[in-house]
This record gives sequence, structure tokens and C-alpha cells, in this order.
Amino acid sequence: MMTTYKASQPAPALKDLTDQVRFHGTEGKIWLEEQRMLLVQVSMMASCRRELIEMLGIERAKGFFLRLGYQSGLKDAELARKLRPHGSDVEMFFTGPQLHSLKGMVNVLPQEIDIDLDNGHFYADIEWQDSFEVENCASEHLHSEQPVCWMLLGYAISYSSFFLGRQILYKEVSCRGCGDEKCRIIGKPAEQWDDADTFMRYFQSDPIIDELQVLQVQVANMRQRLQQAAGQFYGIGESAVYRKTCSLIDKVAAGKASVLLLGETGVGKEVIARSLHLRSERAGGPFVALNCAAIPPDLIEAELFGVEKGAYTGAQQSRMGRFERAHNGTLFLDEIIELTPRAQASLLRVLQEQELERVGDSQTRRVNVRVIAATHENLENAVKTGRFRADLFYRLNVFPVNIPALRDRREDIPLLIEHFLDKLHESYGKKTLGLSDRALQACLHYDWPGNIRELENLMERGVIITDVNQSIAVDSLFPNDPPPSPSVGLTSDGRLASQTGKQAQAWIDQIFDAGINLASVEDQLMQAALDRSQQNVSEAARLLGMTRPALAYRLKKGPAEEAPGEH
Repeated sequence: MMTTYKASQPAPALKDLTDQVRFHGTEGKIWLEEQRMLLVQVSMMASCRRELIEMLGIERAKGFFLRLGYQSGLKDAELARKLRPHGSDVEMFFTGPQLHSLKGMVNVLPQEIDIDLDNGHFYADIEWQDSFEVENCASEHLHSEQPVCWMLLGYAISYSSFFLGRQILYKEVSCRGCGDEKCRIIGKPAEQWDDADTFMRYFQSDPIIDELQVLQVQVANMRQRLQQAAGQFYGIGESAVYRKTCSLIDKVAAGKASVLLLGETGVGKEVIARSLHLRSERAGGPFVALNCAAIPPDLIEAELFGVEKGAYTGAQQSRMGRFERAHNGTLFLDEIIELTPRAQASLLRVLQEQELERVGDSQTRRVNVRVIAATHENLENAVKTGRFRADLFYRLNVFPVNIPALRDRREDIPLLIEHFLDKLHESYGKKTLGLSDRALQACLHYDWPGNIRELENLMERGVIITDVNQSIAVDSLFPNDPPPSPSVGLTSDGRLASQTGKQAQAWIDQIFDAGINLASVEDQLMQAALDRSQQNVSEAARLLGMTRPALAYRLKKGPAEEAPGEH
């Protein structure tokens, strides 16, 4: 049966509800029937609202307060039927709005309520006066373009839904918190609202901690990748000679000077060039690389400076060269010694004037390009023999940097091996156990004429040949003749041994014959280790096969004094 309430009708008395409120100050408790309550300042709730909005954003804060009000409404809906078991549907329903008012949250003034519990019919038109949430926003100067009575709305939705036994949804159709004249809500079954599903998402669990944890993992992974990238910015290497090279690159990277990279084939000149570009002011611009040895001599100018349509047979369309593609960036010219004399002259003009002409064209084009050149040959000798222009050499040789050969930085070999194996395991989808001890020793004593490129190729060969979960054997890397072990080493009991059987003894005899004592040998070994490691005590200790504290202690003591009786 339909029960209707109009605003002109008197509301049920509040005495039965106020009688349920009990203050037990000596116990520090306030009770509403069997529910423990709290008295809190409205200003505290205002501060809480402001901080949550700042912390979570408007939408997440709205969902939080809607769900908070929803839980409160569920508790009061249970209470309503206990307090007025014999009242009409409207009287029982009024318990919720009156409890809302009794708690000091809002003054609820129902304008119209239609309830039919048997058929699930429900309609409510309610005005809110003196909403504490409107007061919160005003006191914290929180401007809003949408209704702000979130907690009150969540309460009304859960209370009515529990009472009716079906999903009831309220909308705040006007709100003083966003500039309207009054706060007014309309409630009816959810299916009668077009956007009910969208709005009900606010009541779904919103575990922000899960999202924060995911973000923390992503940030940690990104930070780790950045740290790895920073450590590998110049490739892989911790040896003193390699770090010295990187230090030189650091000094020149920020400027505009041309850089000449010198070193054997395969030492990683392009890796260094890319790193220099990324550390420069041009990092946001293009990095263009060209191996001059890979371009036929008659096409090198077109490749560098561009070509106009019809400039020569086969030039069917105009296209820009590497210089134009590298505009506002960096151009890396590897094996620059292979440039033809004419290309060398054109390159010199571009470097000096920052302008070029395409092959077959008379139009001058401005370019802003930093050139990094590289070669494995001695350019000074090439100048003397007439293979390379002296003026171009001086223009490129503003800041020469020698990239050390792999045999000069053997302590980096294990790091490089680990790096390449990690990449190859992922690339081939198989996991080996790494190099066997003998294979590693062979790598450490091999001269690596092909340098890092040769090392990478040998690691790939080893991964291809070796079965899953097996160690890479020395014959997988060096199938013909593995590199010989060092001519002088240590036996298992710590004595010097050599392949010749006589070399170690010859060294010992020379030391004795020269009258050199043990302290002098130790001092010279320590000093040699420091010189070789560029005064890096930790690296010197590794070279000597001792701990850093032990070496530091010996260095602090200074040269050993001659024992009494010795002369």
C-alpha cells in the first residue's frame, strides 16, 4: 500500500530518538541505543576534507566521503526498525532523516515522500538546511562547481536502499556549496536514473594503496633503469684507464667543440659518441651516424651533403644528406680517414661556415651540427703522407680522445661478459650458466685484436653452441687454439711457476743478484699498482690480491725499515 508524506504534514516526534542518546562521561563513551558515537568538531572534519582532497584529488575524496556516509546509513537503517516497529512506513523511514538531524549533520526537511514497501515503489524530495559539509567548504574556502554534500548523500542512499530492500539512488539537484539557493535531493530507484551505473562506481572499493604500491614498483624499476643507464652511459667499464676516458668526455660534452675519437677497431667509439651527444645541449636533437668506409667514394658527398634531382645518373629525386638530417644535433663520422680529398674539402667548409650546398645545386643551406669524428688509423701520419688534409685535421683535432683497447683494461672483461650474456640470454630465449673458469681465464689472457666487438661476437657464439643450464666451455669460444695461459703464475701452494720452467727462477735470481730485499720489492709492487690504477687504492689492492684495508695500512706505515743487523 502506498504511503505518502507531504511537507504540510507534521513529522514524527523526536523524543523516542533523543531518549536513546546516553552520555557516560566517566567512561568516555556516548551511546545511541547500542551504537557508540563520537562528538567531533565540525572544523576538524573541514580540515580532514581539505587534506583528503589535496592528497587524493576531488573524485577520490568524493568517493571516500560517499562510502563513509554509506556505512553510517546502514547502521541507522538497522536501528530504525527497532526504534519504531509499529509505526507506518513513513514514520519508520523518518528515523533516518531525524537521526541525521539529531547528530548535528544537517537539518532534514522532507518535502514529499512516497513509499510502497510491497511493490518497492519509492520517491523522495528532501531539502537540507545547514549542511555541515557546506559549512566545511566555506570555512576552508574550497570552491566547487559540483554539489559538495557527499557524506550526507551516501547516508541517504544506503539508508533508503536498506529500508526499501532495493537500490535507491539520490541526486543532489541543487547545493548551496556550489552557489545554489538551497540544498535539495531527489531519491528514486536506481533504474529510473540514466547514469546510475556511472554514479554507483563511487561505492566500489577504491584501494589506492594498491595503486600506490604499483606506482612505487614502477618508480623503483625506473630509478633502477636510470641508475643502470647512468652507470652504462659510456658502455661498461670500471677500470681507471676507461674512467679517465669518460672523464675527458664529460669535460667536452657540454661545449660545442669538435671531438676526435681515436682507437682500434671495435673499442666502442660510436657508444662514446652517442653518450657525448646525450650529455650535450643537443641531447634533444638527432644523432646521425655514418661509417665513411661503407660508402662508395663517388657517393660519399651526396650521402653527406645531399643531392638534387638529376645531379647524376640515378638521382631521380632530391634528398637531404646526413648533415641536414643532423641539424641541431650531432653527426658522428666513423673512419673519417676514408673520405675522398674532395669530400674532405667540402667537410672543412661546412665545419667552418656552417653551410653547405647539395650535389648538383647552387643553393646554400645553413646547418647547425656538431661533428664527432673517429678513426682507427693515425691521422697525423696520414697528414704527413698526404692522405688527409692538414687543415681539416687541425679543425677536427680540437679535442682528441683515445679510447683504450680491451687488452689495456682487462679488469673490465668480466663486466662486459656479464653484460653481453644477459642480453644474449634474453635474445635467444635460453639461459646458460655463464663461462667456465677455464673459459674466463682464456678471455682474460686473450689479446682481443677485435676488442669489444670481437668479445660480443664470441659470447654470442658461446650462447648458441652451449646447451641450456650448461657452462660455456673454452672450446665453444676458441674452437681452434685457446689463448695460452700466462707464462708466469702461481702453483697451488703459492710458489711462482712458468710454462718454461725457468723464467720464474730467472726473476728470483735477478732479484737476489741485485741485492734487493723483500721490503723494497713490496714497496715497488705497491707503487706500481697505484700508478697502474691511477692512485685508486681499491683497484691497486685488487691488482695485488689483497684487501683495501691491508694495502692502506701498509701505505700508511711507509717504506719498511731495515731490520737490525741488515745492511
